[in-house]
Parts: sequence; C-alpha cells; structure tokens
Amino acid sequence: MIRTQVTLQVNGRDQEVWVRNDRTLLDVLHDDLGMPDVRYGCAEGVCGTCTVLMDGEPVSACTVYAVQAEGHDVVTLRGWSDPQEEAHPLQQCFLKRGASQCGFCTPGMLLTAATLAERNPDATREEIRHELVGNLCRCTGYQAIVDAVEDYLHLPDGSHADGLPDPQQDSRADAPRTGETIAGAAPEPVADPVPAPHVGGVAQ
Repeated sequence: MIRTQVTLQVNGRDQEVWVRNDRTLLDVLHDDLGMPDVRYGCAEGVCGTCTVLMDGEPVSACTVYAVQAEGHDVVTLRGWSDPQEEAHPLQQCFLKRGASQCGFCTPGMLLTAATLAERNPDATREEIRHELVGNLCRCTGYQAIVDAVEDYLHLPDGSHADGLPDPQQDSRADAPRTGETIAGAAPEPVADPVPAPHVGGVAQ
C-alpha cells in the first residue's frame, strides 16, 4: 500500500513519519511514536480512551486518519502535563478524590475536563456529566470524577488541591448518590455506549 510522508506537530514538536493512508492518528502516536499515554480502546470512537487535543479540542484519535492530522496542533496527556514536573491542579483533584483507579480512562477524562474548564469555567455538575458522556469508566462509578472536575473548577487561579475539603466530609446538597452515573441514572451494563460529542474528529 502507498505510504505518504507527513509532518505531525505533536506536543510542540514536528514529527516526520511515513504512513499508510489507512493508519489512524492513534496508530501513529501509540505505535510509531511510542506514546503510551494515547491508548487503544474500542477503536470506534465511543469510549474516549484515545482522546487527544487537536487544535485545542478533544478528538478520538482512533477516528482520525494520520494524514488528516497534518497541519493541526496535536497534544497528548504528556504534552498537556509533563510527568517530570509537578502534577497539574486537575490531576491533584483527581488524586484527592480517588477519581483514578486503574487509570485506563484517565488521560481522556483529564483532557476532556481541561477543555471544559477553559470553555466553561462555571460549568454545573450536569454540564460536567454531559461533557464527559463520551468517556467511559469501569471502575469509579463516575461520582468521584465529577467531584474532582467540580473541585478543579472551584480552585482559585494558580492554587493547588491541598486546600480542598475532605471528600469524606463533603455534604453538598447537590452531590449525587453513590452509584450515580455521568448521565444521572442507575448504573447498567453498557451495550450501546452514547457517542462522545467529538466522535468522528474535531468537536463540533
């Protein structure tokens, strides 16, 4: 099959790669460029595991061909928050709330939540749930994730998560019941996940 040379701007650096036209951005980032923070999941654009930022908007990397990404600014989790530096305040909120357990969904959750914080810093819990609907998690039951994002939105600029209230003592009236899902319904086996708003490429 014919290969095409493309230059991808990933995490602020130009990466020249030869790719087949059927290779996805996920294939190239994970396999060719060795970026483990971009992970394989459903390969259908519905789980959010392979989320990256393209021109500042979350996309499912499995739904974008690598050749389509040329000329766009691509940022992965490690480009958004350098693992060699202090954890981003949003990551600190996730840690304090126990919002990351196996960690498989965490990169997509963080990037999607960070985008929401920039676009809508006053988002309600319902808006947070709606934004995260395309990011599936099998461990947390979602409540801790929504709590962590809400905590982050309430942080003063430049502050850290150390001063947040103890989750065990959080008695907010609007806190959802244990077992509540992102959409607010009782948890059920997911047979046909709701597609993310960014399914098929750049978010509309």
